[in-house]
Amino acid sequence: MPLVSVPGVPARRLPEIRSAVSPYRRADVLVLPVAPGADDEGPVLASAVPDDLTDVLTAFLADAGHTGKAGSLHTLPRPTSTPSVVHLVGIGDGGEAAMRSAGAAVTRAVSGRPRATVALPDGPAPDAVRGLAEGLLLAAYRFTLASGAEPPKLRRIDLLTEDPDTVDAEVAIARVIAEATWLARDLVNTPGLLKSPEWLANAAVKAAAAHGVAATVRGPEQLAAEGFGGLLAVGGGSARGPRLVELTWAPRGAKQHVVLVGKGITFDTGGISIKPGPGMALMKKDMGGAAAVLGTVLAAAALELPIRVTALLPIAENMPSGSAYRPGDVIRHHGGKTSEVLNTDAEGRLVLADALAYAAARLRPDVLVDLATLTGAQSVSLGKRTAALFSPSDELADALAAAAGEAGERVWRMPLAEDYVGELRSDVADVNNAAGNPGAITAALYLREFAGDAADRWAHLDMSGPAWSDKPDGELARGATGWGVRTLVRWLQGITAA
Repeated sequence: MPLVSVPGVPARRLPEIRSAVSPYRRADVLVLPVAPGADDEGPVLASAVPDDLTDVLTAFLADAGHTGKAGSLHTLPRPTSTPSVVHLVGIGDGGEAAMRSAGAAVTRAVSGRPRATVALPDGPAPDAVRGLAEGLLLAAYRFTLASGAEPPKLRRIDLLTEDPDTVDAEVAIARVIAEATWLARDLVNTPGLLKSPEWLANAAVKAAAAHGVAATVRGPEQLAAEGFGGLLAVGGGSARGPRLVELTWAPRGAKQHVVLVGKGITFDTGGISIKPGPGMALMKKDMGGAAAVLGTVLAAAALELPIRVTALLPIAENMPSGSAYRPGDVIRHHGGKTSEVLNTDAEGRLVLADALAYAAARLRPDVLVDLATLTGAQSVSLGKRTAALFSPSDELADALAAAAGEAGERVWRMPLAEDYVGELRSDVADVNNAAGNPGAITAALYLREFAGDAADRWAHLDMSGPAWSDKPDGELARGATGWGVRTLVRWLQGITAA
């Protein structure tokens, strides 16, 4: 899966990762894995090392206080020797998550060099290799629109192994995931000045065409003809009209159909219920759900997963103007259900309602999942690294939670508490769009109203906090995280493997 370039964003490419069996002595920059060791011992080198390096590295480990903890790293300069630099990276228990942390630490340590050689620990499991490769690639991401910015120096990483076939296979999967995540990050990081609904729809269609994914786009006239009142209302205040993008990966013989819906608010001012300035600064990220489901369907195609996947991207820009929708308006959604608008800054659920109703009635999914940067309440309750998961299905919730854990994207299941259903009542419509606290729960209950016959096999992921990182953190760069791509792809792989 080649990284799809985003209009207006400088083209880059991911570092190349290759398996290798060449001797250590050819490496200028060498990375060696370190395990914690037994309770009564210090850390130990987890791969074979040439005899002339063993003593000096063992002594250095002790002097540096290396613990072998996953992602910990110490550097031994050797300016007159080859290798000239040896990085010792902790791999913890050697599992997938630990190796992902180790890979991220390595990329940050070697980013100023064009090439590095990384020795794998003895006998790594395939998922550990995948984790290492994901960490190496995801941590290499950078986004800038600064003029004269230098391109990344790191171009190639060699993985020393005695089993190149297994390593190459796992690296290939990791690369697909990383490229899909890079694309999602690029789209979210792109400023709202560039990122109109039409721009995002065109970017999605271009990416789909490059991967054999079918794409259709509904513009304002077709949305009006088909009754997508939520999208039209939210997008009505902007001079740049809304879009609904439908992307489908449909391999021959697929027996299951998964529909993914991603909130695509390209910029959210709050509309007439306008946000305060500090709360508006990062609202270019409000289409993180749409970016994630786009990346997921492309990855499903690149991996040739034998399952039909449809991604729906309801896209709009929420702006205040003379044509903006108002508090007190009643919106008729696709399928006929109505919402009373109490707050125009609760816009995401209005566009998702259209897409969910359309998916349930027209696409007949076996499973329906939506992703959205939906509520500030999610961040208050679960923070920046854990998304809120809602589903009436224990089986679906467990599968998504397991996939998220394996992928390194945490979720926590929250209750669809029936006590709060009454808060959705409206005197003039079927439901209101701002039922109040507990905000993440009432928002999820609102969305359930539009899942129709698929409500028993539906899940909602509120990833408002995890969509953005304020600083480099493990495999995350500062800025957009691309949250959800890794979780959804891992979940789809689990479905197809069952």
